[in-house]
Parts: sequence; structure tokens; C-alpha cells
Amino acid sequence: MNVTWVFLLFLLYFGVLSQGFNGNVSSRPAVVNIGAIFTVDSTIGRVAKIAIEAAVNDVNSNSSILPGTKLNVQIQNSNCSGFLGMVGAMQFMETDIVAIIGPQSSVVAHIITQVANELQVPLLSFAATDPTLSSLQFPFFIRMTQSDLYQMTAIADIVDHYGWKDVIAIFLDDDYGRNGVAALDDELARRRCKISYKVGLPLGPDVSRGEVMDILVKVAVMESRVIVLHAYPSLGFLVYSVARYLGMMGDGYVWIATDWLSSALDSSSPLSPERMDSLQGVLVLRQHTPDSDRKKEFLSRWNKLTGGSFGPNSYALCAYDAVWLVAHAIDSFFNEGGVISFSNDSRLSTGEAGNLHLESMSIFDGGKLLLKNILQSDVAGLTGPIKFDSDRSLVLPAYDVINVIGTGIRRVGYWSNYSGLSTLPPEALYSKPPNRSSANQQLYSVVWPGETVIKPRGWVFPNNGKLLRIAVPNRVSYREFVSQVRGTNIFKGFCIDVFTAAVNLLPYAVPYQFIPYGDGRENPSYKELVTLVSTGFFDGAVGDIAIVTNRTRIVDFTQPYAASGLVVVAPFRKLNTGAWAFLRPFSALMWGVTASFFLIVGIVVWILEHRTNDEFRGPPKKQLITILWFSLSTLFFAHKENTISTLGRFVLLIWLFVVLIVNSSYTASLTSILTVQQLSSPIKGVETLKRTGDPIGYQVGSFAEHYLIEEIGISKSRLVALGSPEAYADALQRGPKNGGVAAVVDERPYVELFLSSQCKFRIVGQEFTKSGWGFAFPRDSPLAVDLSTAILALSENGDLQRIHDKWLIRSSCSSDSAEIESDRLHLKSFWGLFLICGIACVIALFIYFLQIMQQFRNAARAESVSDGQGSSRSRCIQTLLSLIDEKEDHSKREGKRMKMDRSTSGDSKDCELGSNPKSIQAQMSRESNVD
Repeated sequence: MNVTWVFLLFLLYFGVLSQGFNGNVSSRPAVVNIGAIFTVDSTIGRVAKIAIEAAVNDVNSNSSILPGTKLNVQIQNSNCSGFLGMVGAMQFMETDIVAIIGPQSSVVAHIITQVANELQVPLLSFAATDPTLSSLQFPFFIRMTQSDLYQMTAIADIVDHYGWKDVIAIFLDDDYGRNGVAALDDELARRRCKISYKVGLPLGPDVSRGEVMDILVKVAVMESRVIVLHAYPSLGFLVYSVARYLGMMGDGYVWIATDWLSSALDSSSPLSPERMDSLQGVLVLRQHTPDSDRKKEFLSRWNKLTGGSFGPNSYALCAYDAVWLVAHAIDSFFNEGGVISFSNDSRLSTGEAGNLHLESMSIFDGGKLLLKNILQSDVAGLTGPIKFDSDRSLVLPAYDVINVIGTGIRRVGYWSNYSGLSTLPPEALYSKPPNRSSANQQLYSVVWPGETVIKPRGWVFPNNGKLLRIAVPNRVSYREFVSQVRGTNIFKGFCIDVFTAAVNLLPYAVPYQFIPYGDGRENPSYKELVTLVSTGFFDGAVGDIAIVTNRTRIVDFTQPYAASGLVVVAPFRKLNTGAWAFLRPFSALMWGVTASFFLIVGIVVWILEHRTNDEFRGPPKKQLITILWFSLSTLFFAHKENTISTLGRFVLLIWLFVVLIVNSSYTASLTSILTVQQLSSPIKGVETLKRTGDPIGYQVGSFAEHYLIEEIGISKSRLVALGSPEAYADALQRGPKNGGVAAVVDERPYVELFLSSQCKFRIVGQEFTKSGWGFAFPRDSPLAVDLSTAILALSENGDLQRIHDKWLIRSSCSSDSAEIESDRLHLKSFWGLFLICGIACVIALFIYFLQIMQQFRNAARAESVSDGQGSSRSRCIQTLLSLIDEKEDHSKREGKRMKMDRSTSGDSKDCELGSNPKSIQAQMSRESNVD
């Protein structure tokens, strides 16, 4: 009896103790049920089933996760049917399911997610890639693979990397296909590319070969040769088989398949030789999974799980990771005190559902907590790090870029959302700063359809019997550039010959027809013509079309084949030489400044030489004449006065150099005036036109009108439209006072042709715009690029110049037909010389007055000592003026010697002079004569 009580107490003690230390474990159920919905017999479903079952076994055999609890999975086959998937989901809700793995189909996911949201059961899809399955609309939907948004971004980067602009999209006509292609269209638009043609494939297993052939026949006549196929494996292989039969897997085509093909290649390899032959040269994307020891271990035991019948693909790895993620989230759920419980939805038990027994479905009470734990997970899986961003997408999306070659596949690079296209694995780039520059986007060489490594052009002219509609302006004037042969559809002219020669250099045929644009009564509006090209009404425009900024915003131009720019044409008059022709070399300001400097330099030299040079001394009248004569005689280097002071010689040296330059320039200009015919026009250029209010002519249809109004700021009321060279000549001859124009503004090629027969007018001023003529095509037209290359070839081999000479070389006016330029010499050409001379004068005078002031201070100090009292202001001024006017000794050495003699024999000399008054008087008389 005592033994029995001891045994009972022992059990009670350890039971309570066990409950105290493992409270969480005691609340954990023995079994946790999860569901899985997918198409079991599909390419993805076969490998997903094995991966899910293997993951459940691995979780249950791992004591570190869900201790004491067994994970149980229930699998439902949806058969790619949204209805069956919904039925399976409802059946799960009757069996206390806490999470669902799947589905693989985006169509099924759209339906099942509605049920999961209502009953708060997390839905983890390992293969639903539809980008519209957003977290906002479906909060309980969790994507365990990459969204098609990233896959389509990768395809867009590939298209942009190879320089293709147009893409044809063939897709499965369901949510998966339509929404994926919509994402591709958006990404291409960001790169200035587009989907030029979309075609959907019918659904269902009964799609016939004839239906696919009808679709591909339409694709074959399209312009683009870059085709993106977004479908399921069964229908995708049929498309490639028919394409090979139609010759669409040959040279010139580009086929890009989404990851459906890589999944089939990984799971079903090796494919049959016939199927592989239809895939040669195809580019394929595959979700990138970094190498790891855990991944290698799983792949090594895959053959044991499958018996070697098929291999794993990326979706199998995602399904495996989904089970492990759910297990970690459930474990965290229990650790946080979560309890698995369900409650009925009152909305389903009202009796309105009839005999459907919807009340048997219940809401998972811990669904939100489990969802939070799933989204906050940060674990390492077979596919890499499993972590979600704010949009509930897996971080670091990446794809392998694969090329189908021979009997297998070859990886030619990688794509990651971090750094774009690269030949290095994405994980090797994550430690470096992101670099999406075009120079950093790289792939290895690709073997394209047709077994060529040369990048396909990506487009051809459509083989549907349609000719390109090329608009040609039906000009009335200047028909040498472009004109229509009357009564025919034939066009000729300089522009037409250039276009024809360029097209002949293209490596392919261009079917086109010229369409005249204009009524034939006046030149058409080139602005409207370019607008029609941008809208697609015309496939291009050939003619004398100026390349200006506003037009480049809406169309693409070829390389310019002719230089152009706006110039001003005005009438002129010939200047005859007359009695006053010698004044014309200098402008009035130049004459004035030159005369002023002659006088200034004369005065400066007089100031510097007056105290030391006898030739610059004497009565005031004589000194004034000396100043004028000296300064003017330097013009001919005939001055007879010698300069003694250093400062005077310095100023004279600079001035003689200035005189030399001015004299030479004057002689050259006067010679030109007297020997060469001079032309004059009141209009000097576009600036003159801005200041005056006279009418200005321009050519009908030219961009000159818009430029003068918008850029120059000339009022529209001043502009006069002129339609022909004859109208130019008439308006210019009549002038603004007689109903004509002061000048005509037009492009240089027209003006040069006009002046070849009109010698009464000239170009005035400089060309004030720089542009060229080119052929216009719609934006992103590949023909514009190829024609630009052909135009450059024409320029290099000389054909472009020969075409120019054929149409535009005309006899010109005589040699006096040079452009009008001013024949006068202006101050701006010599202001530097005058500046140097002025600076020299100022420096010399400054040094001279410093010397005078020094002598003045010494003299004032001596007088104050001798007088014994301060000097008055008038006496100081008198002393300063006497210093300036008095003559200085020629030799400083002699002055010093005399000063020494005076200091040694001053007493005797004073006595001698004092005893001989006549000597003093004679000395004073000599000094006055010198002055």
C-alpha cells in the first residue's frame, strides 16, 4: 500500500514538473494539418509532389523544429481547373487546415485566394507568378517564387541590351499569360521599346496544330523578328514545332521563352531529338538558385526519391522551401502562445446556402498570427535566403539566361534586379555597389536560330505586300532639291537621289512608294508633314527637311546629308572711290582716339623732357608748337627732337610701335578700298533686322518663320511669306518703302542656289543657326539607323558630293560676289595697343612726379632752414612750379662735382663774387638767356 502511494506521488511530481518546464509543448497538438493543391500530373506538379513529401519527412525527422508535433500534408489535385481548386480548398476548410501549399496555376490562385482570405488561412504558392496577385487585394497570399514582373523586366533588359525595339508576344490567353505580357509591355516602354503585335493562344488540351499554324502565319508577315513565348510546356512545344515547320526557327529570328521552358528542360531532360531540334537557338530564363551544400545534398538524393525518372526544377525547390517555411512559422506560432482553434462563420450558417453545408467550413482563429510569422521569417532554403520585402516579394530576385544549343543548354549569363545582366553570379555582385550602366550589362555569345553567332537585326520589312508610304514634299520653288515629274508618280532631285543611293547600300530590300505631300500651288508646311510621320500616317518623309529641336521630339531623323542654317540676304550697292576715300579706312571713333593719343603722347613727352632737354624749352608759344610738331611727326618717324630722359624714351618707344601698327593697317585698308570693288548694305545681319521695323521675307513652309518669332523675338506682323526665287528678287528690289522687304531669311542651300542667278543681292552677316537636312521616320524606327550608316558611307566614298554637284552646282556671279563685310577698321581692333601706350604714359608721369615731389621736399626744407621760419602756401606753390620749369643739369656726375666744389671753396667764391658785381650781373644775364 505504501509502495502504491509512493508510486502515485512520483508520477504526480514529475507530471507537474514536466508541465512547469514545458508549458508550450503541452499546448502543442500531436498533429498539425496543412494542405497542398496543384496539378499532380503536370511538369511542375510531378516534381512538386515529391519535393513537398520529402520536405514533410525532413521536418518530422528534425527534432529542432516542431518538437512533439507531427506535420501532416493533404494533397488535392486541381487539374489546372479553377473550379476543382476551389472545391479542394473548401474541403480543406472542413478538416482544420492551418495553411495551404499551392496552387501552381495563377488562374486557380485567383479563385482559391478568395476562400483563403475569408477563412484566414495562409496560401503559399510555389508557382503562381501572375504579377497581379498583389498583397493588397489578397493579404493571405504569399508567393514563394519570383513574380513575372521580374521575369519580364529581365526580358526587357535583354531586348534593350541587343538594341531591338519591337517585340511580338505570343501568350496563353488567361490571367497568367495576359498579365505577364502586360508587365512586359510596361517594362519595354520604360526602355523606349514596345510590343508591336500581341496574339493569344487558345486554352485547353484540344488545341490543334492548325490553330497554332494560323497564328504563326500572321506572326511571320510582321516586321519584328523578336518573339517572346509565354505559355505552358505542352502548348509551348507545339508552337515551336509549328514554327520550325514554317521556317521561323531559321536565320534572322529571335525566340525568347519564359521559365516554363527551363522547367520542362530541367524536369524532362533529355528531350526527344525532334523536340530539341525545334528549340535550337532559343533564349530561356530560369529562376536562379545559388549553390549551397544543402542544395547539393538535396539534389544528390533526388534520384533516390524519383528513381531517376525526371529531374528537379526551380519550382520543386520552391515547393520544398514552402513546407519548411510553414514549419518554422508554426513553430514560432506555438512559441508565442498560439493555439490552433477554429470558429464558425455566422454568415455561412444562415441557411441561405441550401444543401451545400457551408457551415462545416470554419475560420482559423490564429491565421493572422501565423501569417505574421511567415512574413517575418528569415531562413535559408534550397533557393537561397527566404525573406520578404515590404511588397511581400522574395528579396534579391534573379534569373539564369540559358541558350538551347545542340542536345543541351548553355548558360550565357545572369540577370538580377540588383545589377541587371552580368556574366558573374548575382551573389558575387551583392557586395559591390549596384551598377546598371549599359557598359556593365554583359552576356556571353549566343548561338541564335539558324546556328549563327551574329546578332540578328531583329526586324525585316513586313512580307504582307504593303509598301512603305514615304511622303515627299511637292515643292513649287527650288525644284532642284525635290520635285515631281508632272503627270507621273516619279520624283527627282538632289534629296531623292541621296535617298535612293542610301537605300541601295542597305543589306536588304526596302519596298516603298513615294506619296506627294502638298497641293502643288505653294510649298507645303514641313511642320505638318513631320507631324503626320509621327502619327503613323506616313512611314517616313524624304526631302529637304531641316533637323530642328521641335521636330526631333516627335520623330527620328537620319544622319544629316546636307549642311544648313539660316542666313540673311539683302540688296547692296557698290561704293565708288571719291575725294574723301582716304577717310574710309578708319571709323569716326578710331579717328578720334588716334588723334587724341597723338596729342596725349606729345604732352607726356614734353613733360618728361622739359626739365632736361633744351629742345623742349623756350617761350610758351614755341613749346606748344614743339608739342604738336613732335607728336604729328612721329606718324612718319620724322621727328627731329631728341629725347634725353629714360622715361621719355620709354614712352616714345611704345608709341612708335603703336604708330607702326596703325599706319600699316591704314595703308592696307586704303589700298583695298582703292583697288577692290566695295559693296555696302544697310543690313549687317540678323541683329540689324531686330532693331529695325522693316518687313522680313521668308520661304513658305520653312521653319524660319517659327524661329524668327520664337527665338529672335520678331513680330509676326513683320514677316512676309514668299513662295519662289522670283518673289525673293521682286520683294528685295522694291524694298520696304515700296511694299517689299528689307531682307530675306532662309536656309543656306536655298540662298546659295538663289544667288547663283541673282547677282544684285548678297549674304550679309554670319549664319546664325547650325542645322542640317535629314530623312524623317517614326520614333525608334530601325530604318533611320541603317540609313544613317548608309549616308555616312555615301559621304566617305564621295558619292554624296557627286550628287550635290550634279544638281546644285550653277554658274555664279563674278569675283565681287563675296559676302559683304565691313571694310572699315574699328577701335576694337586696336584698343590693346592704345591701352599699352596709355599705361606707359601713366607710369612714366607717375615716376616723373615722384622725382619732382622728392626735389620739392628737399627745396622746401632748405628754405625753411635758411629763413628760419615756415613757408607760406603761395611760396610752396611757387617753389613747386619753379622746380617743374627750371632746367636740370645734363650730367648728374657734374652736378655732384659742382656741389662738392661749392662746399669746399664756398667762402672764396662768395668773396670773389661779392667784390666783382659785374661778374654777378653777367652770370644772371646768361641764366636768363638760357631760360
